[in-house]
Amino acid sequence: MAITAQDVKALREKTGVGMMECKKALVASEGDMEKAIDFLRERGLAAAAKKATRIAAEGVVLPYYDKAAKKGVVVEVNSETDFVAKNDKFMAFVEGVARTILATNPADVETLCNTNYDGTDRTVTETLNDLVLAIGENMKIRRFELMDGIAQTYIHGGGSVGVMVGFDVEDESKADTAEFTAMGKNVAMQIAAMSPTYLDEASVPEDELTKMHSITVDSALNKPDTLPMPILTSLINEAIDGKKWTDDDISVYQNLDNKQRKNFTNFISKEAYATLAEIAVSHKAEIVDNKIFTGLVQGRFTKQIKEICLLEQEFVRNDLFKGSVKGYVDDVAKQLGTAIKVNGFIRMLKGDGLEKREENFAEEIAKQING
Repeated sequence: MAITAQDVKALREKTGVGMMECKKALVASEGDMEKAIDFLRERGLAAAAKKATRIAAEGVVLPYYDKAAKKGVVVEVNSETDFVAKNDKFMAFVEGVARTILATNPADVETLCNTNYDGTDRTVTETLNDLVLAIGENMKIRRFELMDGIAQTYIHGGGSVGVMVGFDVEDESKADTAEFTAMGKNVAMQIAAMSPTYLDEASVPEDELTKMHSITVDSALNKPDTLPMPILTSLINEAIDGKKWTDDDISVYQNLDNKQRKNFTNFISKEAYATLAEIAVSHKAEIVDNKIFTGLVQGRFTKQIKEICLLEQEFVRNDLFKGSVKGYVDDVAKQLGTAIKVNGFIRMLKGDGLEKREENFAEEIAKQING
C-alpha cells in the first residue's frame, strides 16, 4: 500500500511524533493507522528505556492553580536540556500532569505515573514515553506538592523557580480583587527571591531553634573581636597577664593607641587571635550567663529568624511598603477591610539537588557526525 504525505501528516497530528518516525511507522504497519500508532508507542517505550540513564536535571517547575476548585499544585518535570522547557508540547504535557494531579490526588509520583493522563485512557507514563520519542530526550516527573485553599502563584525564569503561597481570607470575596492578586504575587516573588525556609518562628521545630541558638553562641565565642567590649577586654587581659600570647604579640598590642585597638586583629598574629578564641571557649559557661552576651546572642538569633522565616523577612519591595512581609500583608488587609493571613507556601527550585549534565558541544557534535 502506498503511503501518502497526507497519511504521514494525519499520524503526526494524532501522535505529535516527527514526520520521519511517522513514515517509518506507517511503512512497518502497511498503512494501517491504528497499528502505526501502536508501533510508535512501542518505539516510545523503547526510546524511553534507552534514554532513561541520561541525566535529566533541566526542564521546568510549574505552579498550577485551579481557582474554581481552590486547589493548586507545584510540579517539577525534568529534561536533559533547558531548550525543552520552551517546547510547546513539553509545556502542554506538564500542564496536563498538573491537571491530572489535581483531579486524582495521587499519593506520590509512582502512583501518578500509573494514573490515566488528563482526559485520556493512557497512563501518565505512556504519555510521557510518547513525548520522549517525539522530542528525543530523557524526561522524568520528579516531584509535586499540593495546596488547598486560596492561593497565588509565581513562576520565575521560565520555570527555574516555582512558587505557590496560600492565604486565609476572612472575606473571601476580597480574594478576587486586583489589590489582593497583586499582594499575593508580591509575596510569592518574595519567596522566590529570598528563599525562606519557614513561614514564621512558630513554624521552626524546637530542636532546630535549639541548634540555631547553640551555633550562634559558639560562633560568637570563636570570633572574640565581635564580643561586647567588657568581655573582650577581660579575654585580652587574660591572654597578656597569663602570657598566653607571645612577647611580640603582647608588645604589639600594648603599643596600639585606642583607635588602633578597635581594629587590633589587623595587628596581632593569627596565632594570637586563635588563642583568644580558645580562652573565650574555655569560659563559655560564665560568658553565656553574662547579660551583655545574652543580648548579643539574642540580636544575632533574631537576625537569623528574619532571614529564614517568610513573615519576619524584610519586604523586598520597599517601594511599596517598608517593613516585614507580615506588615505588608496586614497593610493590604487593612486597605481591603478584611483579615488576611499567610498560611503556607511551596517553593521549588528546578534541578535542586540533582546531578547536572556537563555540556561538551564539541564532543556532542563529533558523536553526531560519527553516528
